[in-house]
Amino acid sequence: MKPVVTTLLNGLKTILINTKAFPSMTAILLFRAGSRYENKKNNGIAHFFEHMPFKGSQKYPSFFEISSVLEGLGAVHNAYTSKDHTAYWIKAPTEDFSVVINVLSDMILHPLLKSDEIEREKGVIVEEINMYEDSPQRKVGDLFENLLYGETPLGMDTTGTKETVTKFTRTTFTDYMSSLYHPENAVFVVAGGLGQAQMSNLKTQNHISKLKSFLDTIQEKFGDWNTGQPAGGLARFEKVVEKQKKPEMLIRYKKTEQTHYSLGFRTFSFADPRRHALSVLTTLLGGGSSTRLFIEVRERRGLCYYISSGRELYQDVGYMTTQAGVTNNLEKIKESISVILGEHKKIAQGKLNTGEVSRAKEIIKGRFLLSMEDSSNVASWHGTKYILEGKVEEVEKVIREIEKVTEDEVIELAREIFRPERLNLAIIGPYEEKDFEGTVAI
Repeated sequence: MKPVVTTLLNGLKTILINTKAFPSMTAILLFRAGSRYENKKNNGIAHFFEHMPFKGSQKYPSFFEISSVLEGLGAVHNAYTSKDHTAYWIKAPTEDFSVVINVLSDMILHPLLKSDEIEREKGVIVEEINMYEDSPQRKVGDLFENLLYGETPLGMDTTGTKETVTKFTRTTFTDYMSSLYHPENAVFVVAGGLGQAQMSNLKTQNHISKLKSFLDTIQEKFGDWNTGQPAGGLARFEKVVEKQKKPEMLIRYKKTEQTHYSLGFRTFSFADPRRHALSVLTTLLGGGSSTRLFIEVRERRGLCYYISSGRELYQDVGYMTTQAGVTNNLEKIKESISVILGEHKKIAQGKLNTGEVSRAKEIIKGRFLLSMEDSSNVASWHGTKYILEGKVEEVEKVIREIEKVTEDEVIELAREIFRPERLNLAIIGPYEEKDFEGTVAI
C-alpha cells in the first residue's frame, strides 16, 4: 500500500494508493482552509463555503443533479471542515472514477454560488449551530477549545456564529475562494482497489499503466486550474502563544439532564516526536472499556455512562482531554473529577500495571490497522497527513513508531504534562463557576 505522489504543473499534489482490495475507491480533495484561517468578521466562512459546492456547478447546476448523478452510481459523498483544513470526498466503484472526478472537479472549480442558494443556506447553517448548542456532549469539546485558545482564531467555533454567517454575501465567498482555494494549497488523494476494475477509459494491462491512467484523468480535470494566475502559495494562520500559569475553568450554565465536562492538559504540536508516546498515554487512561478511567469511574463507582480520553494536535499547539457525562449531583461530579485527576497523578508517579503500556499500544495498532480496511479512511489519513505536515507516511512506519514507545517514556511524559499550569476544565450543566471553586487541582 505504498503511496504514489506526483505534482501537476499547476502545483496540485496528487496521491494514489492502491489498496489492492475491493473494486471501490475514495477520491478526496483537501485544502489548508479551516476556521483558524478566519477572523472575527468572517468566522464560519470555511464551514459555510463547504456547503456551497453541493448546491450547483456549471455542469451540474443544482443540488439534485449532483446528488442524483452520484447516487446513480451507488456512491456516497460528503465534506467536512475542521480548525485547520477542509475536505470534499466521494466514495464509489472504481470503474466510475471518471464520473466521480468530473463531478468533484466541477463542484470545486466552478461552483455557481447563487445568491438565493446562499440566503437559503443561511437558515440551514443557523439550525446546525442550534443543533450543536442542543448537544452538550459535543458542544463541551468546543467549549474546551474556547477556554484554551480564547479570542484567537483557533479558539473560535468552526461553524461561526449566527451573527457572522447571516452577513455573508456572494462576494464573501468569491474572495474566500481567491484566497485559499488554489492548487498549491490543496491535495488530491485517490485510494482503494485502483487495479481491481477495468474502466472504459482505463483499460490497461498493468499496475503502473493503470495508475498513469488515473493521473491522466486527474490532469485532464484539474490541470487548467488557476492556469495563468499568480501562484498562491501555502495558506498562513495566526499561531497561538500559550501563557497559562495556573489551572483554568470555563462553565456554561445550561439546564441539562446530566453535566458534561472536558478535563485536560495542554501538550504540544503534531510535529513533536513524543506524539506517539502521547497516544499511548491517552489510550491507557481512557481509550477503551478496559482502560483505567472507564473501569474506575464507570464500572467501580457507577458515576457515568460515557467516559473517554483523546488528544488533538495542531501545527503549533495541542492538548489531551478526558470527557464524561455525570448525573446532576455536585458531589458525584466532583468525585468523578477527583478520580480522573487521581489516575493521572498515579501514572506521573510511575504507578503502572504490568502490561498496561503494551495493551495500550495493541489497542492503538489494532484500531489503526482496522481503519485502513476502508478506502475512505485510507484516503483521509494520507490526505490529512500531507495537507498538514507536507509529507507522506507509510502505515508500517507508524506501527513501528508506536511499538518503540517504552513505559519510561510514558511516565516521563506524564510528569511533564500533568502539571497545574497545563490543567483546564470546561463544563456544561446547571451550575455556576463558584460551585466548582478549588476543583481543578492536581
